[in-house]
Amino acid sequence: MNTLDLLPAARVAALFASPLSVGRELTPAEVDRAIQESVRLYGGVRGCCAEMAAAYGDYPESAVSRTRWARRIVDTVYPPRARRLVRARRTAHRIAASHSPVAA
Repeated sequence: MNTLDLLPAARVAALFASPLSVGRELTPAEVDRAIQESVRLYGGVRGCCAEMAAAYGDYPESAVSRTRWARRIVDTVYPPRARRLVRARRTAHRIAASHSPVAA
């Protein structure tokens, strides 16, 4: 897993920790603002992850659905196109490396 793979997970944790309601329609600007405010409020992504973990301990039945909601929103607002591009670059790099002469 590289740094780009962690960004969506960080966004999900921050959105999860936000006070936004699950059933509400959100604009990309509202999602951005909520993520930024959660990161500030909880002292960074680790704090957001701690809030998420606490919710799983205290309210596991609602934490699962809130995580799915946050993931769906993050994937909608920040399309995974960039992740596909990263994978394509890695594949191209591997192909290029496999065709290069090996030093003896």
